[in-house]
Amino acid sequence: MLAPTLREKQSEFNPRELMNRDQQIQQLMDQAPQYGSSAGEVQIVAPVLRQFADRLRQDEYYIVQNLDQQWVMTTLEHRSQPHLRKRVVYAYASLEAVKANHTVIDLQTLALPLPTIQILFQLLALKPIDSLIFVESMDQSSCIEVSRAVLMQALEQHLEQIRPIRLPDNIA
Repeated sequence: MLAPTLREKQSEFNPRELMNRDQQIQQLMDQAPQYGSSAGEVQIVAPVLRQFADRLRQDEYYIVQNLDQQWVMTTLEHRSQPHLRKRVVYAYASLEAVKANHTVIDLQTLALPLPTIQILFQLLALKPIDSLIFVESMDQSSCIEVSRAVLMQALEQHLEQIRPIRLPDNIA
């Protein structure tokens, strides 16, 4: 009999249930201090995170990380204009999709599942990353790109909508 893999051992001792998006937002609010934020700040950005998460099929995705839990980035070059580059992180719908698509899985990297809302929240803070590419299928035929700039722009628009309108003091 083969020895259980690390992932199998983890699931034996730490069974986890998939959280729906509302539960993910609540968990993010509860853990906000770990990310240098407050629950109130998370609550403000939650509708934008939810809007982007609702475009995705899965409640969690696998992110390839190094042993320090830093996300593995890939630099993509434009085919006809090689000076145009962007740094992306791939988020895979399943562990099987990671194995099928990620060519460099070694002893220094592992793929861990993360809640979709948490992935999007972390994108806001990870300035070196230009985009997340959510791989929905084994053969990469269905991918959804979430640009950090577009996410930030949506957040700024949301903040403008909820910011109270200040009237001048001498309006009378």
